[in-house]
Amino acid sequence: MDDMNRRKMLKVLGTAPAMAGIAWTEAEAQQAHQHAQTAKKAAATAKAPYKPKFFTAHEYATVTAFANLIIPKDERSGNASDAGVPEFIDFMMIDQPDRQLLMRGGIKWVDSECRKQFGQPFVKCTAAQQTQICDALAYPAKARPEHSHGVRFFSAVRDLTATGFFTSKIGIADLDYKGNTFVAKWTGAPKEALDHLGVSYEPVKEWYREG
Repeated sequence: MDDMNRRKMLKVLGTAPAMAGIAWTEAEAQQAHQHAQTAKKAAATAKAPYKPKFFTAHEYATVTAFANLIIPKDERSGNASDAGVPEFIDFMMIDQPDRQLLMRGGIKWVDSECRKQFGQPFVKCTAAQQTQICDALAYPAKARPEHSHGVRFFSAVRDLTATGFFTSKIGIADLDYKGNTFVAKWTGAPKEALDHLGVSYEPVKEWYREG
């Protein structure tokens, strides 16, 4: 699944929400992030695994596996788990029946498909087998009609993973976002930009000094 790296993730997000059929507010995502980071720190302090609030242990392991396949660790930063994405997704499911049905049903569909093809659930499959499943679901236009439920599930997980990652501290650093930066003096647009547009700065006639 070479095309599914984090730099290209932002380019495919436009199709994911419509395919997934779920949505959330910015405030809701921020709240889920706060809960996720608090839970992640508490688990680290207690030296115990995070206990999901919604997912079963198996469901949580499946979501975690998908999230880390979608955004793996690379030379720039950590993977989805390092950014608290699995915890984020877990909190995003609380008190949301429509999302719960899609995610829980999707996990069952994926496990059923994996058992048909490989004789075991997704989390027990090899990395190559997991990638094969993801490749079959990641591109809606190329997916087989009978995989529609799996495609919708994957789109939801991909969208949640990207939202959770790119709004986390790790994800923001990965994008090299520095926020609003003070500019002491504006010296004009870069020459490369002007050349691209075929324009140039004209000398300013100081008419206000004339006469």
